[in-house]
Amino acid sequence: MNSESYSSTQQFAESRYEGYRFYTETIEVTRMSALAFFEAGRDGHAGKRMYWQNREKTFTLVGLGHAHVLTSDAAQGRFQNIKVDWKSLCRQIVNEEHAVQPVLFGGFSFDPLNDKESEWTNFPQAYFAVPTFQLILKGEQAYVSIHLITEQQESFAEFEALRKERDKLIHAAQVSEVDKYDKPQAIGHLELRKEEYLHSIQQVTDTIKAEEVEKVVIARALKLEFDEKLSPTAALYQVSNEQPESFLFGLEAEEQFFFGATPERLVKVEDKKALSTCLAGSTPRGKTVEKDTELGNALLADPKNRGEHQYVVNMISEVFEAYCSQASVPKLPKLMKIRDIQHLYTPVEGNLNPGATLFDLVEALHPTPALGGEPKLEAMEMIREYEALNRGYYAAPVGWIDAKGDGEFAVAIRSALLDGKEAYLYAGGGIVADSTPQSEYDETWVKFRPMLRALGGQLSDES
Repeated sequence: MNSESYSSTQQFAESRYEGYRFYTETIEVTRMSALAFFEAGRDGHAGKRMYWQNREKTFTLVGLGHAHVLTSDAAQGRFQNIKVDWKSLCRQIVNEEHAVQPVLFGGFSFDPLNDKESEWTNFPQAYFAVPTFQLILKGEQAYVSIHLITEQQESFAEFEALRKERDKLIHAAQVSEVDKYDKPQAIGHLELRKEEYLHSIQQVTDTIKAEEVEKVVIARALKLEFDEKLSPTAALYQVSNEQPESFLFGLEAEEQFFFGATPERLVKVEDKKALSTCLAGSTPRGKTVEKDTELGNALLADPKNRGEHQYVVNMISEVFEAYCSQASVPKLPKLMKIRDIQHLYTPVEGNLNPGATLFDLVEALHPTPALGGEPKLEAMEMIREYEALNRGYYAAPVGWIDAKGDGEFAVAIRSALLDGKEAYLYAGGGIVADSTPQSEYDETWVKFRPMLRALGGQLSDES
């Protein structure tokens, strides 16, 4: 977006929200189960709930209801549209909070230019909401906030009604036992467009050998079927037990629910300091410590995986050098070991330049070579041409930003879309010159495993 169009967009957003008031009220409460609070909103706010927990388990966010929704279906400029609208809305905050800030939560689609048929019927290209009721758990402290964004001049009665509802939600979450949800059992599965996927690997490999691109990530989808509608709370419960060392996220859009447990941070900003994670190159966990160590050492020494990883390190480093000062990049990767898989991992840090924001970093970083390819534009064109699905929000940025500009986005992998009695799972891998369709197909089964296990899929299908 050029500076002239950005300026006109900003002016329009500022004038559009000029008559709004953004009321907030926060109380500290006895610590409670975040899942119990999420479930307490089922009857009154189904289809309008959100959930986030960071990998370190030091910050948990639950949102119930929509105080305000920001969306964009623009093929170009969607990151800036959301950024400008949020900054404009924050200028309307009437009473400043000190314990916690109002939060905007949501995500972007992977590629707005992908016009393939999609199961993501309720998700626009960018979809964010300010929750009406916001629970934040930080350390041992718990805070519940009310947000009311309105053009009404007199809002006392409406806010008083929200206080009463807040108290009922807190009571329900505190006195109810957290259900031990039974694991769902899939009654059937379908590998969507499997032959097209295998053929696409060969087509992409041939193109890479012709030196037109260096790497392209190709994904595929798996559909699970159930005999009854799946509960979003139960899905979060299962995946949090299966993948406790990952970011946990959930986002409802009417009757659809996108959730996952991703190991991959895209970028975090806190007090003007930015942190990103280069995560690319993977191998399974070993059944014994010795085998696990052997696999990890082989990954660290493997030229294909190290090459894939270096693409990501180079790209993220360039973004940080553009938007940050004092960028710090370790010379060698480490191993990140989670339940089913181990990855090559390099953290990158820097101090945000004046005027730079979290949304600027999200836009510049998406998609990293770990999810798109290298070079970026050529890889994205090849994904549109050869990949047999529309990714929707899979492998895209999902996360939050507060009124101060602090926030965190993760890359939405190890994820699934719940839609009634169906679930769609997604997994992909980086295709380089020596990739083979069978090896890439086998790798996707390893990446499907967390969601398969959480949703009761049959692991015996793995090759």
